[in-house]
Amino acid sequence: MKRGGALLAAALLLAACGQGDGDGDNAAGARLEATAIATGVVADPAAAPLDGIWSRDSDRMCIIGKDGAAKGAGRPRRIGIVLDYGEGQGCSASGLLTRDGATLGVTLGRCRFTARFDGEAIQFPASLPAECQAFCTGRASLSALMVERVSASAAEARTLRGPGGTPLCAD
Repeated sequence: MKRGGALLAAALLLAACGQGDGDGDNAAGARLEATAIATGVVADPAAAPLDGIWSRDSDRMCIIGKDGAAKGAGRPRRIGIVLDYGEGQGCSASGLLTRDGATLGVTLGRCRFTARFDGEAIQFPASLPAECQAFCTGRASLSALMVERVSASAAEARTLRGPGGTPLCAD
């Protein structure tokens, strides 16, 4: 009977561990992430550089400091995006990007939204304003775009061109 009681107590403890109120789970996750950043296991999104070339499959993005401006939070950068899926399906846009830690403010003409940066990848939201569709043809969309760093070279970023050969991240 003792052994059965101990097993029951262990089972109840395990069941209780899985029942969080949500806020405690978020706080624990935030503490874990902060520890991982502090120990260098995970890149600190607030400190990781943005300038360079970003890519995934046929999706490309360039980011460079605007007019040679020094790196820093809140300073505008140039951003260029080109997606080419062939047969009239694609997007091409350029504009400005601002940064507040892991939050990136993207302005492509009248298309404005907030993207996320985790230190290694940039993710656009799944739902974008209707104005963003003006940069795309066919069924292509900038929605949910996700790219990872390929190069940290600003010189390389300046070479990204749109479909007509126009530089997307030129000073």
